[in-house]
Amino acid sequence: MTAPATLSTTPLGRSGRPVGVQGLGCMGMSEFYGPSDSAESWETLGRAVELGVTVFDTADNYGHGHNEELVGRFLRGHRDQVVISTKFGLVRRADDPRYRGIDNSPGYLRAAVEGSLRRLGVDTIDLYFVHRLDPGIPVEETVGAMAGLVREGKVRWLGLCEVTGEHLRAAHEIHPIAAVQSEWSLFSRDVETATVPTAAELGVAFMPYSPLGRGFLARAFTSVDELSGDDWRRTMPRFTGKNGRHNTALLAPVKRIAMERGATPGQIALAWLHQRASVHRLTVIPIPGTRRRTRLEENTAAAALELTAEELAELEPIAGQVAGSRHIGLKFDAVAEGGTR
Repeated sequence: MTAPATLSTTPLGRSGRPVGVQGLGCMGMSEFYGPSDSAESWETLGRAVELGVTVFDTADNYGHGHNEELVGRFLRGHRDQVVISTKFGLVRRADDPRYRGIDNSPGYLRAAVEGSLRRLGVDTIDLYFVHRLDPGIPVEETVGAMAGLVREGKVRWLGLCEVTGEHLRAAHEIHPIAAVQSEWSLFSRDVETATVPTAAELGVAFMPYSPLGRGFLARAFTSVDELSGDDWRRTMPRFTGKNGRHNTALLAPVKRIAMERGATPGQIALAWLHQRASVHRLTVIPIPGTRRRTRLEENTAAAALELTAEELAELEPIAGQVAGSRHIGLKFDAVAEGGTR
């Protein structure tokens, strides 16, 4: 399938802002998935705008700030065409690549938003997410502090990442939540139990990250041996050893449907996710990440593909058979009050 002339639009939750039905995850342009080509990344950002991709997703810790700086340079010529989504709250250490700390404190929030505004080169962040919730701080307190940024004009809309339905409901009572991010794909469907129904009830948009299973569903790699030595996926439980071989076999119906449709496996996986919008009656805006124009065009074309009831039924059992956790087993620590450690 070739890319459509332009993506259709959908409202970004109760913000009402029309956005493209598919966004762009920018993280891989800076790190985690092996070496990237800065010139090609730049061209990919430009092609995304041409195709009607509106939401560009980044975070303050991607590339230790590099990703926001990259997107910020692009925004200088395209600010009115892009809804910028970024995040705070996940703390990293340069001397320990596996370390992840969580800091939702008001002081850290204030420093984080000012840093993101500076790197992005904007006066207002469109969509600001808390990257992970600190279990030691009530979500109501975190969202209350974030709401202050909206009143000050530094942020337009608020979002939450990797939260339960209960968290979402509690947060929404403090301030309207425009969107939720969590992993959601043919391989990861646990959010359908509580978070998705709550988002649908409250009118919150859902922005699935890793909708292609970090490239695995798109057949970007079939074995971790094909990945560069510094690729983060080489240590992920779903892709290594016995789990990897088992999960590769689960892709057989995806590949068969793709062949019959003249599409790619990745397009089938994205089309399935787009159709979750009608199944669950909520806005779904997948944010597949890519660094290449060809892959971007392939991904956006999937938004125009509608799977049949028979095809959907064939894909239905996959998630329940996946071996291995979706997380890498990184260390997450609550950061002590008063700042990062």
